[in-house]
Amino acid sequence: MNEFVKQIAADARALGVREGSVLLVHSSLKSMDRQGLTPKDVIDGLRLALGDHGTLVFPTLSYMSCGPTRSLTFDVKNTPSCVGAIPEFFRTYSEEVRRSLCPTHSCAAIGEMRDAVVGGHHLDDTPCGSNSPFHRVMELDGSVLFLGCGTNCNTSMHAIEELSRPDYLFENCYTYTMIREDGSSYEQPCYAHDFKGVYQAYRRMEDVLNEKELQKGNILSASCHLMRATALWEKADAKYREDPHYFIGKL
Repeated sequence: MNEFVKQIAADARALGVREGSVLLVHSSLKSMDRQGLTPKDVIDGLRLALGDHGTLVFPTLSYMSCGPTRSLTFDVKNTPSCVGAIPEFFRTYSEEVRRSLCPTHSCAAIGEMRDAVVGGHHLDDTPCGSNSPFHRVMELDGSVLFLGCGTNCNTSMHAIEELSRPDYLFENCYTYTMIREDGSSYEQPCYAHDFKGVYQAYRRMEDVLNEKELQKGNILSASCHLMRATALWEKADAKYREDPHYFIGKL
């Protein structure tokens, strides 16, 4: 075990990552600012912080290569992620990693609650529905870590938006060919998110959560935010119902 792994684990624990919990991670490798640091080091460090009974989850979104204006085929083993070096490495990090079946908003997970997190995503006809990993992380009392990337990339907000369905959220429904790990395929309808004419302002969630629900600190050189998923969901949903446009701005 190298020193990067040990320090990442120690920093994550100091930030508030709970041993044995479910942790969804948005990340920027560059922000950690260590020569020789690899995606594997980051993953190993976070797994060490979570312990033997924890579950590590990364979004492995693929909307840059799979979507209505691109390919309508999603291959769970081979379609690349488009949200950074760490998630792209993580999806093939180990044979124990499982990736959810969603054409645009998949997640991958490893650990004790892996199957509970990713196993039902194919049942949804929206990117972040009630069976999505984003929803499951909340149901399992997990946390969301923003590792050096700021909080605007908070994909869980899409899942919360889908509860109240604001007027900017959805476009049309498309049928995708989905290729499972064993190579078999099936057809899956899935709505596309829209957001035409607006920008996402999810960083406003930092003003909604209190200091117990949102913890701040560093992992290596990366400025980090850790949100308790239950608080994120409860307070964001209340804000959406009070003002459906609170977390967007007009372009």
